[in-house]
Amino acid sequence: MNTEFRKTLPGTRLDYFDTRAAVDAIKPGAYDTLPYTSRVLAENLVRRCDPATLKASLSQLIERKRDLDFPWFPARVVCHDILGQTALVDLAGLRDAIAQQGGDPAQVNPVVPTQLIVDHSLAVECGGYDPEAFEKNRAIEDRRNEDRFHFIEWTKKAFKNVDVIPPGNGIMHQINLEKMSPVIQVRDGVAFPDTCVGTDSHTPHVDSLGVIAIGVGGLEAESVMLGRASWMRLPEIVGVELTGKLQPGITATDMVLALTEFLRKQKVVGAWLEFFGEGAAALTLGDRATISNMAPEYGATAAMFYIDQQTIDYLKLTGREDQQVQLVENYARVSGLWADSLKGAQYERSLSFDLSSVVRNMAGPSNPHARVATTDLAAKGIAGQWDEVPGQMPDGAVIIAAITSCTNTSNPRNVIAAGLMARNANKLGLSRKPWVKTSLAPGSKTVALYLDEAGLTHELEKLGFGVVAFACTTCNGMSGALDPAIQQEIIDRDLYATAVLSGNRNFDGRIHPYAKQAFLASPPLVVAYAIAGTIRFDIEKDVLGLDANGKEIRLKDIWPSDEEIDAVVKAAVKPEQFRQVYIPMFAIHEDTGPKVEPLYDWRPQSTYIRRPPYWEGALAGARPLKGMRPLAVLPDNITTDHLSPSNAIMLDSAAGEYLAKMGLPEVDFNSYATHRGDHLTAQRATFANPKLFNEMVIEDGKVKQGSLTRLEPEGKVMRMWEAIETYMERKQPLIIIAGADYGQGSSRDWAAKGVRLAGVEAIAAEGFERIHRTNLVGMGVLPLEFLPGTNRKTLQIDGSETYDVIGERTPRATLTLVITRKNGERVEVPVTCRLDTAEEVSIYEAGGVLQRFAQDFLESATA
Repeated sequence: MNTEFRKTLPGTRLDYFDTRAAVDAIKPGAYDTLPYTSRVLAENLVRRCDPATLKASLSQLIERKRDLDFPWFPARVVCHDILGQTALVDLAGLRDAIAQQGGDPAQVNPVVPTQLIVDHSLAVECGGYDPEAFEKNRAIEDRRNEDRFHFIEWTKKAFKNVDVIPPGNGIMHQINLEKMSPVIQVRDGVAFPDTCVGTDSHTPHVDSLGVIAIGVGGLEAESVMLGRASWMRLPEIVGVELTGKLQPGITATDMVLALTEFLRKQKVVGAWLEFFGEGAAALTLGDRATISNMAPEYGATAAMFYIDQQTIDYLKLTGREDQQVQLVENYARVSGLWADSLKGAQYERSLSFDLSSVVRNMAGPSNPHARVATTDLAAKGIAGQWDEVPGQMPDGAVIIAAITSCTNTSNPRNVIAAGLMARNANKLGLSRKPWVKTSLAPGSKTVALYLDEAGLTHELEKLGFGVVAFACTTCNGMSGALDPAIQQEIIDRDLYATAVLSGNRNFDGRIHPYAKQAFLASPPLVVAYAIAGTIRFDIEKDVLGLDANGKEIRLKDIWPSDEEIDAVVKAAVKPEQFRQVYIPMFAIHEDTGPKVEPLYDWRPQSTYIRRPPYWEGALAGARPLKGMRPLAVLPDNITTDHLSPSNAIMLDSAAGEYLAKMGLPEVDFNSYATHRGDHLTAQRATFANPKLFNEMVIEDGKVKQGSLTRLEPEGKVMRMWEAIETYMERKQPLIIIAGADYGQGSSRDWAAKGVRLAGVEAIAAEGFERIHRTNLVGMGVLPLEFLPGTNRKTLQIDGSETYDVIGERTPRATLTLVITRKNGERVEVPVTCRLDTAEEVSIYEAGGVLQRFAQDFLESATA
């Protein structure tokens, strides 16, 4: 710990570090021009670095040099159970590898506090119209996931520094926002800003509190858990000025969908954003959190707000202790992190967005940034005429209407608005359509308490929006089975069926196998579409029904006013509700059970938890990068859902066939996501998305949709998994060729693990989403980026070629991709090596994060 700039925090017995003095010692006056993010990063350095590293890194921060590696030391790690469990499976496998080589496996532990919240495992098998939905869904979750929960229980006892919040308690990001983040930490008598990494791309949710929290892949989180700095190139910090204020009737969801479209167009991928201005200052913390949560949807790494009075008010509202609230305000004011101190901040790039320009919005049909104003639904071809046939579902039938996701249920205004909407609809005799599977899955138990307090629980239940879970559910693709009769009608009529949800993602194939497309909307709009029953309904103009007097009812007739929403929020949302939920949840319970062995006793028949293979065979060896054949040639905007889907496993899929052979009944196949602790199941998900377009597969002059590829050199089209198996038997090295923004979406390790296990050694794309690129490096897959103006089309790539990579792999070096065509023609293409730091080069050359750690651990033990 650096002591040169250590001081005592006024009014307390706590110490802190005078970062202003440290910065100004290098360049006088520089501190006052630093953005908020730079100040927090500087605090991190002053607290953790030796003097030489501190001076060099602060100089880099002040001068904004991006050509050097920059160390960051997150204070904690937060995980959900899918990626968190997978990370812990990797660490359990690492213990086995260490033990086999004579090391002490019990010494392999997270050294950074790690909090795992079980929130991604529950499927909505019972909809919100069933009064026992919550209990039934939880029972099914426990039955299906017994193997996984057994392993997670073992990790609590076997590993140090691991804390687990069991299922049924809420979503990691909302719990992080409402309780886990202290904003200012205190350890050993020293106060410092809270920082964290999370194994989910929506970890920036708590950036709204002024906390640097970014989403990373499980592999990067494992590295942080094991005590390493998170190394990066200094990010571009973009200032986003919010001006004006939202118009009446416009929700935070409308605002964030408009911002997502705007920021995608401004190309902020990988940037760290800071929102400021009069518009930002007026936003409630709940509204800010909605913006920060969706950082991955507009491609940013972080979405920061300053600490100000809104922050303090929120900490009080959510029941934080008075002493902690006072510490946050005192520290922020003294250290230069309070909003008033940031007026001189200078940004390399500044953007401006007028909140008054926002209208009522949705996003769809398959991307979060594909915004469409509700007034434009007909013009965009979404709303339109449909036939109302008694006893039949209409074209565009909404088969799922879900109020879900921490993005929206952490914002009381959004949830209260939905409750008031339901009350108004009930008063006028409106009801949901019978084919709509409705659900309410808040990210926190406090939501249920304030809905009860407001008298709105029954109103939502009457429309079918009873609480089905406190978990991610539909937003994560865990929407559960449809009524068999409804599913059969969709199949028999080849019906265009859709979903409407208040989530943050609507990628192709994510929400439900039978929902051909999905739309993101605010919670009150979700209620409206449950009543309308079809996406063809023009939600602003068409008639929802008739009242008792035969008067036509439209959306405007049931939409609650802002004044009423605010009055109900003020009266119904109380600090004691948060204390009632979180004090017992985080109470320290002494573990009096039997001790467990340091090595996990792997269950040989498990399809959920299996010892990982990353230290075996070819995965532990060198990658020649010679004679590679394309596994796929892909277009722009490939998401991690295309690479490794998370939704329900179908019987006719490669994974489904495998599970059936393993004796698992189809009803308990569960989702791809839940099986990621077993590589034999998870690798069969690689490119298993039925919405995939692999440009190697052409039919009638068009790219054929499906989980397909063309086996080379035979030129035979086959299912992706069969081709992967064939290539694995041949020990054929593979490459993937792709367009722009490769790897958008969830921070999904298996999008990298799956291709690595398939034998993919390199991926050449026009650009990479940040988290996925780091996951590729963590698995020992080489990311290569085409230079501007060069892509798969200009190179006339059709997938019949072979590829070599030539050159020394150093950070961002120019390498040569040698393409040998089927006719023998040879083309040499310069590409950028996207190993961005020396640390990443080291990880890649070792074969990946886990291999690197095993080597370092054994060398350290020997020394």
